[in-house]
Amino acid sequence: MKKTLSVLFTAFSFFVIGFTQVAFAADLDNGEKVFSANCAACHAGGNNAIMPDKTLKKDVLEANSMNSIDAITYQVKNGKNAMPAFGGRLVDEDIEDAANYVLSQSEKGW
Repeated sequence: MKKTLSVLFTAFSFFVIGFTQVAFAADLDNGEKVFSANCAACHAGGNNAIMPDKTLKKDVLEANSMNSIDAITYQVKNGKNAMPAFGGRLVDEDIEDAANYVLSQSEKGW
């Protein structure tokens, strides 16, 4: 019985430690810097200077199924319509940090 509990506790500990690292992997300060240097020209304040109805505001992101890290990173890497692809210009970590920053700001209302 003690061995079983020990194994379960160890497994749970690895799960918690692994989850915690994933949950805090994004660097929002870096994301803000990447956003400011690469995105703010068109998306200052969460707006969209090219396509005004496609903002980075929470309700618009949700309506366009762009309210996840995966969706945002895919679009940033590959581009879409007037938005250029940044996959060849930015490393994956910077793109993910910027995506986390965008979602964080959308939650705050920019």
